[in-house]
Amino acid sequence: MLNTGSYGPTPTPVFEVVTELRRRLAAGPTDFFTRQMPPLLWDARVRTAEFLGTAPERLVFTGNVSVAINLVASGLRLNGPGEILLTDHEYGAMQWCWERAAQRQGLTIRTFPLPTMAKDPAEIIEAATRAMSAKTRLFFFSHVLSPTGLVLPAKELCAEARKRGIVTVVDGAHAPAMLPLHVDAVRADFYTANLHKWLLAPIGAGFLAIGAGNEDRLQPLQVSWGYHPDRPAKFSDERDPYGSTWRTRFLEFEGTKDVGPWLAVPAAIDFQTSLGWDAIRARMAELSAFSRAKLVPLGLKLATPDVPGMHGSLTAFELPAGLNAVKLREELWKHRIEIPIIERPDRMLIRVSGHFYTTEAEIERLAEVLPGLI
Repeated sequence: MLNTGSYGPTPTPVFEVVTELRRRLAAGPTDFFTRQMPPLLWDARVRTAEFLGTAPERLVFTGNVSVAINLVASGLRLNGPGEILLTDHEYGAMQWCWERAAQRQGLTIRTFPLPTMAKDPAEIIEAATRAMSAKTRLFFFSHVLSPTGLVLPAKELCAEARKRGIVTVVDGAHAPAMLPLHVDAVRADFYTANLHKWLLAPIGAGFLAIGAGNEDRLQPLQVSWGYHPDRPAKFSDERDPYGSTWRTRFLEFEGTKDVGPWLAVPAAIDFQTSLGWDAIRARMAELSAFSRAKLVPLGLKLATPDVPGMHGSLTAFELPAGLNAVKLREELWKHRIEIPIIERPDRMLIRVSGHFYTTEAEIERLAEVLPGLI
């Protein structure tokens, strides 16, 4: 299992919590939704916000990071004419998301090349600021690049955009738990992420953290019972009877929904907290170094900077040209190796994700099998 970067497995204690919640929901849906859920949802919101370093009244739960980004792309009005700026290493589905948003609002999309093997974060900041212009209305980038695992200087990039009056939307899919994240310190206008990857929460747990001052800039993806407040606007950030605030419910509530994954996030936080975050991240660093030591000697070119602070637990390697990606994935799975093969316009990558439960033997097995397949 070398693919936590796509999905993290659910630890037994977390699975037991979400399963018990679903049992209670199935046994009495009305009782669960109206009486049991609200205090659990509020507790989950407070605990998750505390873990992420943001405020509960600005934390909106979503099914995943894609939903969170779509919520911003569909619900935010930008002044046209102008452009939406992206790096050239954004997740493909999210690039399509912004293409649609640009088309709807009469904007254009522009991408710029990232120095993916930079030796210093300043190289990335310089490339981004050089790409920004008077036409740029919004800058969308990943905190951690999905293809290569490069960690971008998110705080500094947001600061440069803010100087120029550019809205920032950060795809933090891989950041929570892998990095010691403090969302508010990043100072993005909108920060989005998954909790089912490195935090190991159940599938169906993601979030949108709204930067201070942006609380009233979005419209919801769907209109439901949260659309009109039950109280005057001056109370919009106070806890409501549903485990939310008026503002979060306005964006979050979409009707009848199994919110078990959201309610189980505190259990996921507690699980890894009990193991110790310093120990977990030290183990991740060991595994990242081990994968480099095993795969580079095979002739694979490192595609993730080996610079402290510029990489986390995702390590990518460039594969030889001319390989068939579909066949290679199939052959690796015949050996029961779960690992992504990533097709880029200019090259093909194999990406190793090592969490605390990954063993050296798994990486050694990949190193044994891979030469015969390439």
